[in-house]
Amino acid sequence: MGSDAKHRPVYVISVAAELVDMHPQTLRLYERKGLIRPGRSSGKTRLYSERDIEHLREIRRLAQELGVNLAGVEEVMRLQHQLDDLQQEFEAEIERIEDELREQARPQALPAPGAAPDPRDRPVYVISIAAELVDMHPQTLRLYERKGLIRPGRSSGKTRLYSERDIEHLREIRRLTQELGVNLAGVEEIMRLRHELDASRAHLEGNVRRLQDDLSERMTKWRTLPAPTGEQAPDLNPDTGADSGGASEEADDLLAGAADSWPDRTR
Repeated sequence: MGSDAKHRPVYVISVAAELVDMHPQTLRLYERKGLIRPGRSSGKTRLYSERDIEHLREIRRLAQELGVNLAGVEEVMRLQHQLDDLQQEFEAEIERIEDELREQARPQALPAPGAAPDPRDRPVYVISIAAELVDMHPQTLRLYERKGLIRPGRSSGKTRLYSERDIEHLREIRRLTQELGVNLAGVEEIMRLRHELDASRAHLEGNVRRLQDDLSERMTKWRTLPAPTGEQAPDLNPDTGADSGGASEEADDLLAGAADSWPDRTR
């Protein structure tokens, strides 16, 4: 996949430190804190990828430009790693489906189409109740909304309505500010990444579900196509009866489109 090169460990610690204008000892500290995850050579030498370099530059931006403390940086990078893992999971799923199609294997059981929305996203609490649930002043909730930290729904009369997920996010904001001492700039970064992670996870699940539905529908169509009369019959797979040429090309286009639709997270 296209992202493999970004994750390939190639830089020794001295080169990585020079690229991000840090001391090698700082890179070792960040590794111990779990902020970066360099690879290792067969001789146990640390090797850093392009993605590690991006993460190190992001850490420097958070600490030097935004004044985020180490606890806040740890939260941000934990979410960044989750996003990276999710994207790799998506790409692995695309590869699995490609392999399955090439082998003309029977498609796996499909999830129920049109899955019900998560009940945690249903807006139900007015601002006074939401503020009481998280032990904050309603004005604080309005401030967090203006900062983009939470995104409450609205009733038909434009009244703010908060969901269970909004309540979870507000409790997380309170933990970051009160327990970890993260400043507001750091909280904004963390909550932005949390929203991005939620959206990416939903995007992954929706794309995989759509791929499975489309492939199942097309495989059924290919199996039931009648052989053309008066012409040479297409090259059919003996196990499935599918036209291996046209089917493969259509499926490749479908999979390529799904991979291209993954959100661009280049900063």
